Amino acid sequence: MTPPRGWSLGLRTRIAASIVLLTVAASAGVGFASYRVQADDSTERFVLAADASFQSTINHLRTEEELHGEGRVAVLAEEMDRWAGVGWSAVDLGGAPVSWPPAEGEPSGAAFPATAGDPQHQNAPVPAELVREAVVGHLPAVQRDPYRSGWLLVAGEVTPGLVLVQHYGMHRLDDELSRLRHQLAAISAVVAFLATVAAILAANQVSRPLRTAADAARRFGDGDLGTRLPVAGRDDLADLATAFNAMAERLSHSITDLRAKDRQQRRFVSDVTHDLRTPLASMVAAADSLNSLDGESRARAADLLTVQSRRLARLVEDLLEISRFDAGVVEVLQEPVDLAELVADAVDLAAPDADISIRVVGDVLVTGDARRLHTIVRNLLTNAVTHGAEPVVVTVDGTDSATVLVRVADGGPGVPEELVPIVFDRFVRGDASRRVTEGSGLGLSIAAENATAHGGHLGVRNADGAVFTVTLPRGEPPTTAP
Repeated sequence: MTPPRGWSLGLRTRIAASIVLLTVAASAGVGFASYRVQADDSTERFVLAADASFQSTINHLRTEEELHGEGRVAVLAEEMDRWAGVGWSAVDLGGAPVSWPPAEGEPSGAAFPATAGDPQHQNAPVPAELVREAVVGHLPAVQRDPYRSGWLLVAGEVTPGLVLVQHYGMHRLDDELSRLRHQLAAISAVVAFLATVAAILAANQVSRPLRTAADAARRFGDGDLGTRLPVAGRDDLADLATAFNAMAERLSHSITDLRAKDRQQRRFVSDVTHDLRTPLASMVAAADSLNSLDGESRARAADLLTVQSRRLARLVEDLLEISRFDAGVVEVLQEPVDLAELVADAVDLAAPDADISIRVVGDVLVTGDARRLHTIVRNLLTNAVTHGAEPVVVTVDGTDSATVLVRVADGGPGVPEELVPIVFDRFVRGDASRRVTEGSGLGLSIAAENATAHGGHLGVRNADGAVFTVTLPRGEPPTTAP
């Protein structure tokens, strides 16, 4: 047994894994997209609300005249404590120029210290980038606090050099987004679990017909030639089952034919051995006795030797003819043949003294091999005279435009019913015929093979005796080259 080259997953596992991976990837993508949309939308709403609140505060402060005097920081603190409801801090630039990006000579630190603020934010550093953007842009600048997580900073210039920064806590929003992430993760886990269950069921559903096909192939390989797959639906699996059944049907016929050929071959060898042994034994006995006999006994031994030699020659010739059919090297000549003349000649040759009558109807001219057609008629006549009884009637019917029938009917008891299906097989002879005749059992088989070689058919039926009918196509007249 050859060891496997490497570890690999089975089809069912691959199908399940593919479905699970695809489902998990799709659910993760949808969950991530949903989270990003929700997070961005919530953050945007929060920023807009913070910006609106800051705009309201700073518009109110800019109407206060005291913010333009010396104590503007104190006035700002007093107003913020009374007006605003959010955390705040202020950066007093003290008249120092500010631009963005920082010009040469300007402070370039990462943060400005808060000049004032509520107790929670008065010591919180304010990002320099936020301050510069508020001063230079003259609009509220929005930025997440880089020094403290969970805070949104909105800054704007109240009076020249005085920057107000409001601190909006985003902890509640962050908590909500965190819960959303956990919920989406839980949903993804449930979807992955359901996808796994569905993938296993789907993989079983897909692989079950394949396992059935594999089991059927193994049973067929073990010799159960009747194994077939059920065909259901019109999908690819149904096409597979149909193709398997067609293949199994062809293989079954081929194997059955091969087995039949094998049995026929064994019977052929057995019958040939038997039929060759009898004339050879007679010839050896006659040859051995020739030297010890004289007169009339010597003549009878010589006659016996002659008869058995001819019988052996006929048997060998029949075997050679059968071997040509088996090898597929039979050559069928194409020439015009008058079946009336051919039948008359076959009667004179096969049974000149028998009670045989010939009836000819219609046009009996065909195109074929005269020698092989003669063999068909001669073998049928010999069979009728030998195994049937006289009178024998030969009818040549040419009334059909496409075919010509040659019918040989005898007055005997007919073909035994058990022999009718196999009468054209090789070496088929009834027990009675083996005892009283010297036939080889190949005549009817050779006649049937020759009929088939002409594109015709040889059949048999019983009707007050055995009736053998040869159906021959007229064929095309041979063409001659100019």
